[in-house]
Amino acid sequence: MADAPVPADPPPYFRAHVFVCCNRRPDGHKRGSCAARGSEKLRDYMKARAKELGLEGVRINQAGCLDRCEFGPTLVIYPEGVWYRPETPADVDEILAAHLQRGGRVPRLMLTEKDVVPKG
Repeated sequence: MADAPVPADPPPYFRAHVFVCCNRRPDGHKRGSCAARGSEKLRDYMKARAKELGLEGVRINQAGCLDRCEFGPTLVIYPEGVWYRPETPADVDEILAAHLQRGGRVPRLMLTEKDVVPKG
């Protein structure tokens, strides 16, 4: 799969697409789940704040399991593919302002290649 758009591709429908994991596993599951850690409330807050801020071309969506359960709640922003682990509404505000308004990043909340659960 190519990283760059093909000339015949239609323009992107959204300038940014945010997927917030809202997967829920049974209580006590060894991997946990984002929903059990509050992702649904954070998603609802993020959607409302993005609308209040007038962030045009930004879509906030619920996602099923994004397979980074141990770090939840998690979200990923495309087209960049940047992953975050927000825990509070203040974290969400920081991501909205830095990443989606100014085009920057929030390094303290980012999940990186170091944040991978060992297989086994």
